[in-house]
Amino acid sequence: MPELPEVETTLRGITPHINQSKVCKVNIYNANLRWPIEAGLNKLLCHKIVNNILRRGKYLILEFDNGSLLLHLGMSGSLRVVPPQTPLLKHDHFEIVFNNNKILRLRDPRRFGAVIWTFNNWKEHKLISKLGPEPLSDDFNTDYIFAKTRKKSVAIKSFVMNSHIVVGVGNIYASEALFIAGIRPTTKAQRVSKTKLDKLVESIKQTLRKAIQSGGTTLKDFVQADGSPGYFEQQLFVYGRAGEDCSRCGETIKQKIINQRSSFYCPNCQC
Repeated sequence: MPELPEVETTLRGITPHINQSKVCKVNIYNANLRWPIEAGLNKLLCHKIVNNILRRGKYLILEFDNGSLLLHLGMSGSLRVVPPQTPLLKHDHFEIVFNNNKILRLRDPRRFGAVIWTFNNWKEHKLISKLGPEPLSDDFNTDYIFAKTRKKSVAIKSFVMNSHIVVGVGNIYASEALFIAGIRPTTKAQRVSKTKLDKLVESIKQTLRKAIQSGGTTLKDFVQADGSPGYFEQQLFVYGRAGEDCSRCGETIKQKIINQRSSFYCPNCQC
């Protein structure tokens, strides 16, 4: 699944091509995504200008004078900016044609993505209004997470993956950040000391920044806006490395299912 760095990479990839551009046409080839695409989008967006493009969690928001379009990549989606002559492929479900001969095209093989229109302030949309702080913002800090973890008996990995606590810390980057902070993913959130939480906050920020800088993790279903893959996978410490030696201590990396998600950790470095 594309995580926050992949979505941020997509944002940075598409913005120079479509920001401040005028919509000529909207084509819906398959409206049956996670939620049905609004049938009247072409009428709503035709001749409208993209005023701004933002990210909130894993949502991309295109702001127009008359409302906002929320885009989510789901499990396997990707957004590309392509020239008009680019042939449609099997899983290309939605596109916006702009007046600068650029097309923003959504490809989503599993169709868990979303294209949602709102006339109201997008920050008040039910899918966004209750999201936690951005992990790279000052609002996500040690005092905040310490207060949130008290009396929470869930595993710390599940805790930091909860988008109501903090957005965008998905399975891969949660595993990596916990390794860097030296915290075992199964530890109950309330048992993690403030000192350890301070390390965790910093490791989450550090891991995400490195991933964004490197272009996102190379997942088989994810490519950047220009069609090229990300290159962060080669730097992963524990994720997907069960049975291999830890790069720090040489101990064998273990795998455990936590809340139905595969988790990877070093039993020596993370205690």
